[in-house]
Amino acid sequence: MPRTTEGAGTPVPQRLLAAATRLFAERGYDRTSVQEIVEAAGVTKGALYHYFGSKDDLLHEVYARVLRVQQERLDAFADADEPIEKRLRGAAADVVVTTIENLDDAMIFFRSMHHLSPEKNKQVRAERRRYHERFRALVEEGQRTGVFSSATPADLVVDYHFGSVHHLSTWYRPDGPMTSQEVADHLADLLLRALRP
Repeated sequence: MPRTTEGAGTPVPQRLLAAATRLFAERGYDRTSVQEIVEAAGVTKGALYHYFGSKDDLLHEVYARVLRVQQERLDAFADADEPIEKRLRGAAADVVVTTIENLDDAMIFFRSMHHLSPEKNKQVRAERRRYHERFRALVEEGQRTGVFSSATPADLVVDYHFGSVHHLSTWYRPDGPMTSQEVADHLADLLLRALRP
């Protein structure tokens, strides 16, 4: 079993997450054992259980770490002192770029979310809902002020955009014809065109 590329100087939780992410992406969550994760990370099972209570906790953290970054960035766009079109476009493009930068994590999550315990599943849904509600609030702000069309309900607009984001892991390839930023720009522009009054 090859060890992870994370060096020995890397903190143990990061090494465990890197190994788990690689193995979950290659083999699938259900076909990866705790023993394979600790061997790939170059640590003991005791170390894993010191930082993560279970393999389920590792799966949750794979997704949660990306969502934390995306939430921080969305909050920054939403709170910026700029016109609503610029804030929404920035947020819409950013979620595409950060998803592509963490494509394995996104693929693992959508392929394996059903393996989470009911408690963790509920927690993840609440975290995602918070993100989507903040994003929807930007759409609603633009609709309320007349900058965006209100012909389509804000919920549907948000589902439309995130449906595209959630499918990135099924088709996007880093060596493909478009960069992550180009894809992000196209999808953000599609969203704003759909909202044009």
